[in-house]
Amino acid sequence: MRRPNPLRWLYYQYNGKLPDRYRDWVVHDVTCRTWLLRVFVRGLVMVAPVVAVLFALLLWLGHSWPLAAGSIVLGLLVNLRYSLSYSEESANSRLVRYGFPPGHATAIRAERYEAAHAAEAERYRATYRPDQE
Repeated sequence: MRRPNPLRWLYYQYNGKLPDRYRDWVVHDVTCRTWLLRVFVRGLVMVAPVVAVLFALLLWLGHSWPLAAGSIVLGLLVNLRYSLSYSEESANSRLVRYGFPPGHATAIRAERYEAAHAAEAERYRATYRPDQE
């Protein structure tokens, strides 16, 4: 699995399509254990230039820095809400661009979850549902 260099990674964060040699890394990016954290970072990276310009503009216009910082923090919270609300769809659509079927990222994460929790599910069935086979 090849990881993109920092410039390609930045391009990818802004919804750019990497060359096909990074397909495995893209699958890893949207299905690994920390995929939601990566969605959060992606959302922050995408709005970072806008935040910097707005903060500088508010200070230049003579507003106090606590008001400017508070406004930007509220805007970042809204961004976080939207980023995380549509994280499943975003991950799946990224993989569709690389030729994977729709819902592939969700299916991979579900398979990993089932494999990791199979023993717990079996213990639950044995304890609370002994009559069901």
